[in-house]
Amino acid sequence: MKSKLSKIPALISVLLKEPYLINLILKSNEVAKRNFAQKYPNIVALPQIEQKDLADAPLTAEIDSFIMDGGSLITDLQLLMTLADRTECSSYLEIGTWRGESVYNVAKVTEDCTTINLPKEDMERMGLHPQYIHQHGMLSGTNKEIIHLEANTATFNFASLNKKFDLIFIDGDHSYEMVLSDTKKVFKDLLHENSVVVWHDYAYNPQKVRYEVFQAILDGVGQENHQYLYHVKNTMCAVFWRNEIRSSEFDEFEIPDKIYRISVENEKLDSRF
Repeated sequence: MKSKLSKIPALISVLLKEPYLINLILKSNEVAKRNFAQKYPNIVALPQIEQKDLADAPLTAEIDSFIMDGGSLITDLQLLMTLADRTECSSYLEIGTWRGESVYNVAKVTEDCTTINLPKEDMERMGLHPQYIHQHGMLSGTNKEIIHLEANTATFNFASLNKKFDLIFIDGDHSYEMVLSDTKKVFKDLLHENSVVVWHDYAYNPQKVRYEVFQAILDGVGQENHQYLYHVKNTMCAVFWRNEIRSSEFDEFEIPDKIYRISVENEKLDSRF
């Protein structure tokens, strides 16, 4: 304890020089976890389900990924494709496109694909790095059948789409406020009785819950829908799934009972398109 207390003057000095760091402390996962526990004292994590139990048949399509910062895990992409490949799924909407890996892969098994992402002008006004802005939709843009909408979902009227979607992927701004807003709007305007919703970054990794996002999901879907929420094992995703399905309790120290066999190839991007 004494060694920790001795570091306080140095900490104060750093915060005085870099006050923005206070926000990082306040937004840390441990702080979010304590806030979460105050509202949901009886919930630690979502029950877990196996990806194979969501499928009509084993997925055969290949998965393409840049395997770079900010992207999805291979198993996250596999999950989206598995859900999109079901007989019941013929339309897909995603919020937050980034490089476009998720929708590009989903489009291999579902023709009707739409994405919503911030307009370039908005990102420029936010002072984002030009190369970061340039990468948005760089893969999905190679598929001209994918509909790319530009809008800020904080103000966008989802009802204007005049459509219900079979599969929706929420992967935009991961702050509590925006996950809550996107979730409420999706549930209000875009779902039919068999719609499936997936949230990315429900977890930092498959065994570490991201509590700011988790709380936004619970608050956004409403108490009556908590029973339909699950964490898909080996992914960073939560899913809203109304059908009956086997589940198990989350265990952050779970011993693995299966192994993935992955073949990796790479080629120049320009050679593909």
